[in-house]
Amino acid sequence: MINQHFPSNDIEQANQPSFLENAKLGVLGGSGLYSIENLKDVKELEIETPYGKPSDNLRLGNLEGMEVVFLARHGRHHTFTPTEVPYRANIWALRSLNVRWILSPSAVGSLQEQVRPLDMVVPDQFIDRTHQRPLTFFSDGAVAHVTMADPFCPTLSRLLTEEGEKLMPEGRQIHKGGTYLAMEGPAFSTKAESNLYRSWGCKVIGMTNHTEARLAREAEIAYSSLSMVTDYDCWHEGYGNVSVDMVLDNLSTNAKLATKIITSTAKRISSTRPNSDAHKALKNSLMTSKDKVPQKTRVKINLFTESYWGNFNEK
Repeated sequence: MINQHFPSNDIEQANQPSFLENAKLGVLGGSGLYSIENLKDVKELEIETPYGKPSDNLRLGNLEGMEVVFLARHGRHHTFTPTEVPYRANIWALRSLNVRWILSPSAVGSLQEQVRPLDMVVPDQFIDRTHQRPLTFFSDGAVAHVTMADPFCPTLSRLLTEEGEKLMPEGRQIHKGGTYLAMEGPAFSTKAESNLYRSWGCKVIGMTNHTEARLAREAEIAYSSLSMVTDYDCWHEGYGNVSVDMVLDNLSTNAKLATKIITSTAKRISSTRPNSDAHKALKNSLMTSKDKVPQKTRVKINLFTESYWGNFNEK
């Protein structure tokens, strides 16, 4: 199996950069989690971005003393397929509101016997099998190469795991680490594909998180996933093939618990305001000289590059 642990991280206890003092937490709700009921003093924000409109209005509110921005990645009525989700607009909009941490609850299928439906996984690695999505903010005359060796923030993942372990009911488990196989969708896997991914040592399969994680890293936002297991994909001979009915039945149960875990983790983030390597991901990643980047491109990525290249105002 691939790297199934979160390294100990002392960054959380270090002196925090000043930009984190007023930073917000983003929550990207997936299938079955279209709102957070205990989010208080909610304001709905309609934001235009250089990459079009986000999936839905963003909901800004207070969760256990933490300013939180919630966004339903598929839209609140689930109108975007995994391929159609406007990932760049979503991440740009969150960063424009000073979101510097993202927790991403999402539905997944299990690729391993010990990871049972209604369990949860906090993965630490990805394999990407998508092929129809824009995966970067840096193009059209600007090049950046961010490191993705460890695609999830270890501090956020540790907090999610610790809070999940406190809240998981008897008979259910939260699994620490594992590889998330990102497939294109929207159709589920064939049996041959499912067994191939099992042979690679993957733990869960989903359709959205890898795209978000790559863009979040470029936007210098720490990212972690709470993967909610709904089924055994289609490889398990003792279970029927995955279906929407099966997914929805287990999602409603998982979503309630996920909300509790997210709420408890938000409280921890509020008190610690953890630093992350992701918060400086562009420091040694920008390849193109700023004076060589076209004006139109500079305007689009100024939100991310201002601290390195200075503010750029379109003339």
